[in-house]
Amino acid sequence: MSELAAVPVTAIKGVGAALAEKLAKVGLETLQDLLFHLPLRYQDRTRIVPIGALRPGQDAVVEGTVTGADVVMGRRRSLLVRLHDGSGSLSLRFYHFSQAQKEALKRGTQVRCYGEARPGASGLEIYHPEYRALTDSEPVAVEQTLTPIYPTTEGLTQQRLRQLTAQALARLGPHSLPDWLPEELTRDYRLAKLDEAIRYLHRPPPDADQEELAEGRHWAQHRLAFEELLTHQLSMQRLRESSRAQHAPPLPAARELPQRYL
Repeated sequence: MSELAAVPVTAIKGVGAALAEKLAKVGLETLQDLLFHLPLRYQDRTRIVPIGALRPGQDAVVEGTVTGADVVMGRRRSLLVRLHDGSGSLSLRFYHFSQAQKEALKRGTQVRCYGEARPGASGLEIYHPEYRALTDSEPVAVEQTLTPIYPTTEGLTQQRLRQLTAQALARLGPHSLPDWLPEELTRDYRLAKLDEAIRYLHRPPPDADQEELAEGRHWAQHRLAFEELLTHQLSMQRLRESSRAQHAPPLPAARELPQRYL
């Protein structure tokens, strides 16, 4: 058993019995489980895109000043917030909102948000974006890596999974997980170390090849797939050897039985 396979998720900050139960629903009971719970895909939140450069269907981080926030009545009541950044304008639309939310998005507020730009009645809109109000006293840096999107379950948010994974990664060392590949094999096939591949897949740099990641062709994915395939082959070989070693006792021929039916 590896070092991190023996550490339950309840050992890290913020995980009580209720959250541990939700994590168990997706098979996450130890820190090793968290590390091998790999992202399904990634979002690029590492740069701010000018509103004027947005294209329909594009997921992006934008930042601008609120020029208006109104409750509009259409087929569904919604909060419509206008955002301007000097290069263009777009709308943020919220169908589920509170009065506090409306007040937080008042005119003049500097806002950074993330979401998918879609064509709307008055230009591009982002529906229910993730957002935060900015202040001069608290500058907020953009993300330094691609943002992972994990398999999850009801009541378990992406933000919470990222926080827990970050704590597991902080404990990941060169010998925290069993690396079954001999050094000469990793050298001959130019494979990365296991901990390097896992760190990369949870926190890819901004210049990571997202197409390779999406198609499972990235070197970090190959490293894990190689070990998984090798482990499977070794298990099958061990099973075959065990089967050959177990000799069945010879059974005497019952000659009178077939003669009875002749």
